[in-house]
Amino acid sequence: MIEAPESVEIAAALAGDHSAFERLTTRYRRELLVHCYRILGSFEDAEDVLQETLLLAWRRLASFEGRAPLRAWLYKIANNTALNAQAGLRRRSLPTATHAAADPHAPLLAPNHENLWLEPLPDALLTASSASPEAIYDLHESVTLAFLAALQHLPGRQRAALILRDVLGWKATEVAELLDMSVIAVNSVLQRARETMKARRPAIVTGAIAPATDAQTAALLARYVQAWEATNTPLLATLLRDDAVLTMPPVPSWYCGRAAIGEFFATQFAGQARGPYRLAPTKANGGPAFGLYKQDTAGVYQPMALQVLSITGDQIAEIHAFQAIDDRLFTRFSLPLAR
Repeated sequence: MIEAPESVEIAAALAGDHSAFERLTTRYRRELLVHCYRILGSFEDAEDVLQETLLLAWRRLASFEGRAPLRAWLYKIANNTALNAQAGLRRRSLPTATHAAADPHAPLLAPNHENLWLEPLPDALLTASSASPEAIYDLHESVTLAFLAALQHLPGRQRAALILRDVLGWKATEVAELLDMSVIAVNSVLQRARETMKARRPAIVTGAIAPATDAQTAALLARYVQAWEATNTPLLATLLRDDAVLTMPPVPSWYCGRAAIGEFFATQFAGQARGPYRLAPTKANGGPAFGLYKQDTAGVYQPMALQVLSITGDQIAEIHAFQAIDDRLFTRFSLPLAR
């Protein structure tokens, strides 16, 4: 089960060569991090769990017998560590699940800095090795905020089974081995998980809305940037679906509908939050995203929020504007800290 190059590195690592262990595990770190992120809904928690996973793997390396691939062995440690961490944490969500839609003319609610909210994931961490022809969900769909929000409602083993089987495309026997369950038990928890996901995830409209072409999406995003940088509320409103959603974690206030979002932006653009603004493109959670910068009194554009967009057809369905509380958010996405 062990590839020849890996067997050499494993032998060296077993002899105490930590650099060999580093070389062995480096190739799997990104996908292990994303696996932990899917379970926990938090990038920072996933990073902590990954570090604990690697420490445990180093300490337990002598127990690796080579009957399964090293990748599967690492996944088992990461999965158990993530589930143990998840059991002691609050469920992550978005403000749409915790608060009623806000009045755009009312003051914003105070930010809630408890570990309540889903966190964005840089698409740069997604790897082709995470995908499989056996998977039900494609690589990008499996990290969308809507998917993650639904996933958080599953109990730990159901969550892990669905990720391993329907996202990563592992065989039922492999999932059973990793979760220390029978194949029958795996299929049972998987069925319950699929039913919950079907009930929790928004209905997908088929046929009624034609998907946008790459050119249409590019044009839509160009108009979006233009609207922000010109603080053009009417233009911004025309880009939104009638039932569009705007959230701003960790601020619990959120807005539903083109009219309400337009009113909110008109108030913001005219008030203390008035720009000028600049946007820097990136990718997050399987779709387009922007680093939003606001000009300060010295003329420097400072990080304000990371906007994660969801597009349906040729309109924007969701804007999740994660507020830049500190430098870590923009650094995670390799965005400059000033423009």
